Amino acid sequence: MSAPAPSPLAIVDAEPLPRQEEVLTDAALAFVAELHRRFTPRRDELLARRAERRAEIARTSTLDFLQETAAIRADDSWKVAPCPPALQDRRVEITGPTDRKMTINALNSGARIWLADFEDASAPTWENVVLGQLNLIDAYTRNIDFTDAGSGKSYALRPDDELATVVMRPRGWHLDERHLQLDGQPVPGALVDFGLYFFHNARRLIELGKGPYFYLPKTESHLEARLWNDVFVFAQDYVGIPQGTVRATVLIETITAAYEMEEILHELRDHASGLNAGRWDYLFSIVKNFRDGGPKFVLPDRNAVTMTAPFMRAYTELLVRTCHKRGAHAIGGMAAFIPSRRDAEVNKVAFEKVRADKDREAADGFDGSWVAHPDLVPIAMESFDKVLGDKPNQKDRLREDVHVEAADLIAIDSLDARPTYNGLVNAVQVGIRYIEAWLRGLGAVAIFNLMEDAATAEISRSQIWQWINAGVEFENGEKATPALARDVAAEELRNIRQELGEEAFAAGHWQEAHDLLLEVSLDADYADFLTLPAYERLRG
Repeated sequence: MSAPAPSPLAIVDAEPLPRQEEVLTDAALAFVAELHRRFTPRRDELLARRAERRAEIARTSTLDFLQETAAIRADDSWKVAPCPPALQDRRVEITGPTDRKMTINALNSGARIWLADFEDASAPTWENVVLGQLNLIDAYTRNIDFTDAGSGKSYALRPDDELATVVMRPRGWHLDERHLQLDGQPVPGALVDFGLYFFHNARRLIELGKGPYFYLPKTESHLEARLWNDVFVFAQDYVGIPQGTVRATVLIETITAAYEMEEILHELRDHASGLNAGRWDYLFSIVKNFRDGGPKFVLPDRNAVTMTAPFMRAYTELLVRTCHKRGAHAIGGMAAFIPSRRDAEVNKVAFEKVRADKDREAADGFDGSWVAHPDLVPIAMESFDKVLGDKPNQKDRLREDVHVEAADLIAIDSLDARPTYNGLVNAVQVGIRYIEAWLRGLGAVAIFNLMEDAATAEISRSQIWQWINAGVEFENGEKATPALARDVAAEELRNIRQELGEEAFAAGHWQEAHDLLLEVSLDADYADFLTLPAYERLRG
């Protein structure tokens, strides 16, 4: 067999990485280049369509189910493809980035699924992009171990039948990968992450009795789901595996997608596995889309927006009903708590909150849910075991009692809570601390006993922006203004300097993180995604 032709893709401004040649083969890069040629122009059109739709929301301050797709919703005859055995039971899913230690711990965690994350839990340094792929290849070939340099503790994989099934999440459509270019144009990060993973692992996963399974983030419409479906069809033909081998779970984490759940499943019906309720990005999307809609769209502190809020109940119950009507899995939201080794009382209170959250999801008909830490796996497992027993899921619960009107999904003012001054302080604290870690290449960061990722940073900066632009007055009489946000941010920076000491403070990216948070929180021109200006500052 002749050697594959050199790839037309250029690797730009990237230091060589150990074993990168195992990931960045000519054949793999040629596949990514072909994905780019075929699908990036449509990606670009869909991003432009997002802007048009946002402008329409700004004009009308409303959303509705689509008239042009009413026939799809009314047709009870169609279902998504039957679920493969490896995805039948998804009662607990753990999420996390694809660094070497996390790869082993997540696979060993006892969860049924690991969401191997190249998106919100991973800062897209070139090292994270390439070595994350290498770690997954090594995991599937059982060529992976890890020894912690600090503790000396060693990590190795359990037997195959005890490992979680991987569902990989590529970056969203809006993010480019600056280190891979064709004719000077960067390749979308989504196609880089998907393409490298699929090319190297699709056949290997089939041999392991599983398959190439994906979580699709930040989807805003059924047309974006159609694009993914066309990518899957092309990719399966390209490597010569049967159509329908790919399975995708779509995160319903944008307000516009909430109005197109059935249409999204319909577009992906030969490849669909389920939908997921991504709560933090969902709140971020509401603020982003209705940021100029007046007082009735002003969200209170993010911790006051629980899943029992009427508009959040409408969203999650509609998701369960939609999934089960079409034979798909409904996957619940994140339990982000990180257990404390020092405070048993904090753990006790938090574990009870996690248990109540997972009990509610299981009782509502969800087939599984997310956790961010291995210690939470048994708690979530117990909640779903009580409801499911020996059944792999509860897709037979059709939830025909659920009736959600278009207005219910955006009834933000049905929540009896207001923004508080402490909420502003917390948003600034989380924003600065998360962005600083992200600029160091960390996407999943423990802050105040919660595992934060890009979604929580997005809601933090969006709420600062919204409260200021809505002229919110806090309970202490202070008004949300740019000056107040700057004062709070300056005080937080002083507190961090005192907390860390001068040497550690100077070694970090604290001033840069402070400045970027204020930029995206105070600029009149609201940035669609925090990660776009942040990526320009990300080294590596």
